[in-house]
Amino acid sequence: MTDTHDDVVLFHNTMRIHDGHLEEFKRAVARALDFVREHGPQLMVEVFIDEERMLAHSFQLHTGSESIRMHMAMSDPYIKGVMEHCAVADFRVYGTVEDDIAALLPEGATVLPRFTGFTRMPVG
Repeated sequence: MTDTHDDVVLFHNTMRIHDGHLEEFKRAVARALDFVREHGPQLMVEVFIDEERMLAHSFQLHTGSESIRMHMAMSDPYIKGVMEHCAVADFRVYGTVEDDIAALLPEGATVLPRFTGFTRMPVG
């Protein structure tokens, strides 16, 4: 195991799925995940859906602002496809991001600076 860098950034996006769009939302998320699994810089992406409340929670782990820049540049068409079926209910960033990244976050996003911790990722 190896520890990640101190500049690790965790995104938590809570999305309210539009009525009648659950299946389309799932398909759009699956397409986006297939793409980022193959091409994205994220260390981790996980999505959880609360179908009863029509809420989805997406978590992404980045190694800093450069990883986020790469993600935003390459994933924009996929993000737009997902957003056709939902609206951001809450967006939280755990970690420090550079000003240009903060300016691209959804309106009302909360950024909480990292205090301390570690992340272990398996090697190989």
